[in-house]
Amino acid sequence: MGESDNLALEKVKKYSLLAAGAGLIPVPVVDWAAISALQLKLVADISDVYNVEFNKSRVSSILSALVGGWAGTTAGYGLSQMVKALPVVGSILGGLTVSAAAGASTYAVGRVFMQHFAAGGTLLDFDPEKMREFYRAEIKAAQAVPAAEPAPAS
Repeated sequence: MGESDNLALEKVKKYSLLAAGAGLIPVPVVDWAAISALQLKLVADISDVYNVEFNKSRVSSILSALVGGWAGTTAGYGLSQMVKALPVVGSILGGLTVSAAAGASTYAVGRVFMQHFAAGGTLLDFDPEKMREFYRAEIKAAQAVPAAEPAPAS
């Protein structure tokens, strides 16, 4: 990996941990808003590393297409949100589930954009459909590694 890749990977690790922390927010939906904002900021920072022009609305659309279906189906996110609504125990159990899923998803988002930008891609030629399988593979890789040790770069 080159210097840009190493710098971008450090940002991916940082934002993954922040997103995992945001997953612990006990208020349903507020947690996901914070996680989404962190993923948007992550892509902005990675864009800077690779000198790719950043466009907030374009990235928001890309993230919706790439991650959109994931939140409702992966790691029981919907169920986690309902569990979070239960007093005390629900907040703890739901928070842990959302936290783990948020960290893994954010790691995967970062790795997807790293790969795309390192290959010379821009936001204008990003195809979420083509990147979805890589995104899913990176989620699995992130879930297989303890939080303190993000998955190795592929």
